Amino acid sequence: MPSVLPLLSRGKHRNPRKGACFMELASVLAGERWSDHPACTHPLLAALARHVNDHTSDAGRERLAGLIPSVIGLTSDDPRVDARIALRCAITALPVVSAERQRVMAVSVLTADRVLADLDGRPAARLAAAGAQALADVPDAARWAERFIGGQRPSPQAFVRRSAPRIVSCATAGIAAACVPDPDEILRGLLVGTVEDCAAWMRPAGAPAAVLLPGRAG
Repeated sequence: MPSVLPLLSRGKHRNPRKGACFMELASVLAGERWSDHPACTHPLLAALARHVNDHTSDAGRERLAGLIPSVIGLTSDDPRVDARIALRCAITALPVVSAERQRVMAVSVLTADRVLADLDGRPAARLAAAGAQALADVPDAARWAERFIGGQRPSPQAFVRRSAPRIVSCATAGIAAACVPDPDEILRGLLVGTVEDCAAWMRPAGAPAAVLLPGRAG
């Protein structure tokens, strides 16, 4: 690990002298070339980390730094991972985003759940518990989303390629703009929870957990 690391800042950086985002530092710690799209992390999880990094305030961003090692080595080509990440993002955003964004998030919950249902062989009409509860708390948005989606069932491939990244982007932007006391903490909690989920899905049994960067708050 380098003895001196640049401070986290928004956006993409050409080199460490210009600063670094969350995933650029992950690429360094993983021993890869400088990139905000390193191979060491699942693409959608990396996208979530970039969005959280960019939407978090300057004051709150340094609290993300200690999480960087935890995303290294979390990779998978299972489309269930993309659906679960997108679903968690939509469920987290749904209760706090503005009314106009709630419809988008309700559609996102239903879409991600339907993809998971198809992959798991579960009837699409039977929502998973977390999604069902999230939609029950916003009945108007849920009814609108049901009418909007109708019988649509996106293929897992199309969902991974297009829908899942949009859900993550919309969810994080909505949380950042929400009228809540501490959107930084919600964004950080979303990233922490998603990393924990991904670690449970992807790491072999008995594999050691990642450690925090020394000198950084967790």
